[in-house]
Amino acid sequence: MVLIKKLLNNIKENNDRLLQLLSPSLGAKDETAISIGQLSDGSFEAGEEAVGESRTIEGVFDGENMIGPDGKQYSVPANYASKSKLVEGDILKLVITSSGTFIYKQIGPIERARVVGILDRSPAGDYLAAADGKKWRLLTASVTYYKGEIGDEVVILVPKNSESKWAAVENIVRKTG
Repeated sequence: MVLIKKLLNNIKENNDRLLQLLSPSLGAKDETAISIGQLSDGSFEAGEEAVGESRTIEGVFDGENMIGPDGKQYSVPANYASKSKLVEGDILKLVITSSGTFIYKQIGPIERARVVGILDRSPAGDYLAAADGKKWRLLTASVTYYKGEIGDEVVILVPKNSESKWAAVENIVRKTG
């Protein structure tokens, strides 16, 4: 239920941004139609569409995976999530080609907040960022890319308007000494 709320909030944010961009060229009737989802070419069906021999699925990033409209989890490669600095709540599009290849694209970034914390590790060995009395999980690929060590300062990206368990690593400042 929390994931659905995040997805709906992200969709609302994206709609608001689109309306701001398009408002000079749209009339009031068109703006209302967009806000309630009535301006559609019919190609978007419940987050999934077929393109030739490939399938396209839209979903929300949960920190590790993409959750499709049917609740199904799709594995997002850690190196892609790390390199793209994906944040929990981002909207992704997955194209599954006829050969079975998965191609991800970030299509709706959620609004982000930058937080500076300290790199830590959980008893289970997961990397964490701790700041302001909160802790966020980090992708191991991100921490190892920046050669982070426990106690280093870590700059992370988190959703601006909602709570999250995961954060994207923007940078790591190595401690001296």
